Amino acid sequence: QVQLVESGGGLVQAGGSLRLSCAASGRTFSNYYMGWFHQAQGKEREFVANIAWSGGSTYYADSVKGRFTISRDNAKNTVYLQMNSLKPEDTAVYYCAARYLMPSQKDSEMHHWGKGTLVTVSS
Repeated sequence: QVQLVESGGGLVQAGGSLRLSCAASGRTFSNYYMGWFHQAQGKEREFVANIAWSGGSTYYADSVKGRFTISRDNAKNTVYLQMNSLKPEDTAVYYCAARYLMPSQKDSEMHHWGKGTLVTVSS
């Protein structure tokens, strides 16, 4: 059974930083693209960033480029999202997701999901 467990969310002031973690278990993720999505209250879930598990290539939504960095530690089966210069509009539940073999920015195309972690940015 595949499990993705997010952690690291919380309350931070605008301009601050948080690092989210996503621990993957249940199978080898060497052929999976790992990604982060977020969903603000009353809005649809949106793509944030993704990373190839073995290749290290990354892709970001325009809204977070230059502020967020996705990375992974294969030995720990963990993906990270370093979030800097946070803005109130970054407030959302952040979800970790995995997709087999091919990258995607569409939540409907992801194969596995975590339960999410809440990030709140105060102004």
